[in-house]
Amino acid sequence: MSARDLSALFVLSALWGGSFLFMRVAAPALGPVLLIELRVLIAGLALLGYALVTRSVPAFRAHWWPFLVIGVINSALPFTLIATAELHLSASLAATLNATTPLFGALVASVWLKEPLTRGKVLGLLIGLVGVMVLVGLGTLTLTPVVLLSIGASLLGALSYGMAAVYTKVRMKGVSPLALALYSQLLAAGALLPAVPFSLPREAPSAVVIASVLALALLSTAVAYLLYFGLIQRVGPTRATMVTYLSPAFGLLWGVLLLHESLSGWTIFGFGLILASVGLVTGLLPIGRAPINKTSLPGQQ
Repeated sequence: MSARDLSALFVLSALWGGSFLFMRVAAPALGPVLLIELRVLIAGLALLGYALVTRSVPAFRAHWWPFLVIGVINSALPFTLIATAELHLSASLAATLNATTPLFGALVASVWLKEPLTRGKVLGLLIGLVGVMVLVGLGTLTLTPVVLLSIGASLLGALSYGMAAVYTKVRMKGVSPLALALYSQLLAAGALLPAVPFSLPREAPSAVVIASVLALALLSTAVAYLLYFGLIQRVGPTRATMVTYLSPAFGLLWGVLLLHESLSGWTIFGFGLILASVGLVTGLLPIGRAPINKTSLPGQQ
């Protein structure tokens, strides 16, 4: 990868890692549903504006149903689950739990696509499970029922991302990343819209909340997508998905530096186990080289 592409990869990782920070700030004030509606709607409109300006509006009608499915299972559902979880979890913990996405992708691919679970993948899945147990059981968190439900919601969001990646591989071969990002965001906004009237906040949001929403939608979603398509076009989808390893690390870093969240040695250890497990499952580490998925869906943060 060139210096330009490496720089784009790190900026993309920082932006996607920042999404956990922005959701942690804005979700308590706006509620998860309204926050995510604003995120996907503003991002979708920004991407539509980009497509119009560059005269690259992709075709819609032939794939409208898969676009809707992807909009729900890759954006509306997991974004809302993670924003709900962050009402009770720190941004750094939510980002770390989200690093399990490739592990769920491997399980979904093994069931749906009949991809074999090699020794490396099985070892990676087991290490990932231990990593989650370390994070949950040995960190600084008090395990109340609400916290456990929030952890479950965050992991369910990661599972939804894994399902979306496999669905995209099966149903959307040859469809441009811009089309996937643009129409999935707009249709995700349409899917969430009926719930918005029941989710309006009682108080007007502060300037910090408004800034967080705009940063989440424009930087962590729209701009991040544009960086991601560029990486896919220049270096291919496999190298572009290295962001999976980096964005949770940035999410943890932003939470500690900007929200002053606590960071224990067990948290670092659990995060390291999860990253090692992802390396084994995706083939980055030597024991399991064959990747489970050559194409991933933009915006899995």
